[in-house]
Amino acid sequence: MTDAIPPAVELAFYDFSALAVDGHEVPMAQYRGKVALVVNTASRCGYTPQYAGLESIYEQFKDRGLVILGFPCNQFGGQEPGSEAEIAQFCQLNYGVTFPIFAKINVNGPDAHPLFKFLKSGKSGIFGTEAIKWNFTKFLVDRSGKVVGRFAPATTPADLGPAIEKLL
Repeated sequence: MTDAIPPAVELAFYDFSALAVDGHEVPMAQYRGKVALVVNTASRCGYTPQYAGLESIYEQFKDRGLVILGFPCNQFGGQEPGSEAEIAQFCQLNYGVTFPIFAKINVNGPDAHPLFKFLKSGKSGIFGTEAIKWNFTKFLVDRSGKVVGRFAPATTPADLGPAIEKLL
């Protein structure tokens, strides 16, 4: 008789949590059954106006099961230097953001947030690398918690409409 090695547990998006911009812990499990678009954001980036497009598709699809999750990151050119309070205020005042914004995190390197390590391992970027190259990289997660898409910063939120529609 041999001892069978149990299969490795495969993680899903719902196995992670992160701090919201107001400091409380948010389990991704609260988004179970939804389609999630996860974006690393910055308020002083050439792509920052994408906040308006993200809010637009959130409004368009949220009642059908889409959630957009914004994760500010200061790893690219120091383009997110503000505090959590400043980030929240900026998003609300300048773009009317109503989707969840989280506390500032790292998306690359040894201190990368575990959620982003998971997202990057689910879908590699250009040339097969996992590293995120710039702000506003977008990950699309299906209702089962699997990463099904990764989109470059230049991909506008409106361009994602068809991919989101397929998953809803």
